[in-house]
Amino acid sequence: MTDRFILADDPIALPQGAWAKTERRTLRRGNLPVLSLTQGHHRPYLFPVYTPQGFAVTSECPADHPHHNSFWIASDHVDCWMPAADGRKEQYTYNFYVNETFQGRAPGRILQTQAMGEETAAGYRITQEMEWRGPVEWAAPEGRLAARERRRLDLKLEGGAYVIDVESQLSAAAWDLSLGPTRHAYFNLRVAESIAVTSGGRVVNDRGASGGAAVSGAGAHWVHYCGPVGGGHWAGLALFPDPRDHRDPWWFVADWGVVTVGPFRLEKRDIRQGETMTLRYRVLLHDGDLPAAVIAERYAAYLAGLR
Repeated sequence: MTDRFILADDPIALPQGAWAKTERRTLRRGNLPVLSLTQGHHRPYLFPVYTPQGFAVTSECPADHPHHNSFWIASDHVDCWMPAADGRKEQYTYNFYVNETFQGRAPGRILQTQAMGEETAAGYRITQEMEWRGPVEWAAPEGRLAARERRRLDLKLEGGAYVIDVESQLSAAAWDLSLGPTRHAYFNLRVAESIAVTSGGRVVNDRGASGGAAVSGAGAHWVHYCGPVGGGHWAGLALFPDPRDHRDPWWFVADWGVVTVGPFRLEKRDIRQGETMTLRYRVLLHDGDLPAAVIAERYAAYLAGLR
C-alpha cells in the first residue's frame, strides 16, 4: 500500500434524473480514509476525521447541537456596516454559527465556491474558497455577501499522528464588518460521543486542569480530548491555537464534547474593506491514550516550528 494522499469525489449512486444537493470529497492515504470535505446546508466542515489507525474521532451533527459539525469554523456575531443614504451606515447583524435564528440574529450560510488539493513535500494541502452570505431577504435573494474566506489545510503524518494546520483568511467584501464579542467563535471541534467525558473520556489543558468547566476560560495554550473508541482502543485530538493570532485565547469546552477557541470573547474584531484577518490553528489526531506530557512535547515542537 502506498502512503500517497489522494483527494477524490465520493461516488453516490442515484436513480436516473436525480442528483445530490451537495458533495463529499474524501482524502485518502493509500486505501485508508483520512478526512472528508463536506458542504453542509449552512457551512463546510470536515467529517469524517480519522486517526492513522482509522478511528473516527469527531461527531457530525449531534442531536443536541445539530450546528456542531465535527471540525468547522463559524461565528454567531457578525455585523456588517452597510452604506445607506446621505453617507450613513446601517448595522446588519447575522449569525453564522447556529442554523436557526439565534438571539434575534438570522442565520447566514458559509458556501464553498472552490476547493483544490495538491501534494506537498510534507503531505497534502487543501485550499478552499468560501463566501459568507447572509440569509435570503428583501432585495437580496442570494443573501448579502458579508465576507470572503480562504481556508488552507496542510496535513501530514508526523510522529505517528496526523497533523492538520488550519489557516483561515477572512476578508471584508463590499463593506466593513466586525466579529464578536462572543464565545461562539472561531475554530470548533465536536468529539465523537465515546470520547466525551460523559462517556468515559477526559479533557485536560496545559495548566493541568481537567473537565470542561475547569478547562474553559482564558489563557490555556492547548486542550487535549482523549477517550475510548471501541475494542479496547483509545484515541484523541489536541488543539493548538497559533499564539501569533491568540495573545490570550478564550476556550469554551464541555464534558459532552465541544471545544471552541478564538480571540473574540471579550472584544470585537473589526475588518475593514481591503483588510484580511488571519487566524491559525493546529489539530493533532492520534491513536492511543497519550499523557499530557506527550501533548506538551508536541506543542513545544509546534512553537519551535513557528520561529
